Amino acid sequence: MLLDTASLYFRAYFGVPDSVRAPDGTPVNAVRGLLDFISRLVQDHHPDSLVACMDADWRPQWRVDLIPSYKAHRVAEEHTEGADDEEIPDTLSPQVPVIEAVLDALGIARVGVDRYEADDVIGTFTARASGPVDIVTGDRDLYQLVDDARGVRVLYPVKGVGTLQLTDEAALREKYGVSGAGYVDLALLRGDPSDGLPGVPGIGEKTAAKLLDAFGDLAGIMAAVDDPHARLTPSQRKRLAEARPYIAVAPQVVRVALDVPLPDVDTALPVRPRDPAALDALAERWGLGGSLTRLLSTLAR
Repeated sequence: MLLDTASLYFRAYFGVPDSVRAPDGTPVNAVRGLLDFISRLVQDHHPDSLVACMDADWRPQWRVDLIPSYKAHRVAEEHTEGADDEEIPDTLSPQVPVIEAVLDALGIARVGVDRYEADDVIGTFTARASGPVDIVTGDRDLYQLVDDARGVRVLYPVKGVGTLQLTDEAALREKYGVSGAGYVDLALLRGDPSDGLPGVPGIGEKTAAKLLDAFGDLAGIMAAVDDPHARLTPSQRKRLAEARPYIAVAPQVVRVALDVPLPDVDTALPVRPRDPAALDALAERWGLGGSLTRLLSTLAR
């Protein structure tokens, strides 16, 4: 099981009241919410391995170099050297180091790699997996990894993590008309305002799906642009032709990396905490209460 950790703690932050606080009054709603999420996921799905995948770089420069608008609207502060700061709610930012410390004390593998997003870490773990993989994320970008033949599916939280939308290839075809492999082409044609991806003007999700059904993939669509006999409307042909510079680079931005240099980590789900003393101190300092107790009980089963 691979967790898109930031996606989950953002959901916890907005789903759990900020009245959930540490003894000193600091909000810990994201921390406790994430612990409850993990407990429920382990209880319901029984993974033998689990990795909390992190954004060591939420907006890698190599993606920005290709598409400058990539996540630009989410930049809180630019830096001439190093990663830009992402706009995060004031009361969430201080909770992220607490989350990291708690995961480390528990012994739950936590992996982030410089110059890569959590999606890329997830992609590489998935590519290396020898068995089935469940990816838990609220980010549709990871639908591209869905692969029935390898047992790779996405568990998409609809309400908390108690209600998960199980996304396999049948679900993708029903909703989008594409397989996991075809989702990259659909996504880059459609665009994604939340990621600053412009897409091809005038080509929405339904039109993109129809074009992919007709011509197979992005290469087939662009070959049709150059074929006067291909069944494209004049406006589609014009828009796709004008979008060539974007289409040439977008696949590299939208496609998750599968070759991230991952560190050697023990991904086995811990039965008992790696550092009980540190965990006790964190529990007392941050008032983790029932959320931590429930997770420890679930892990011990």
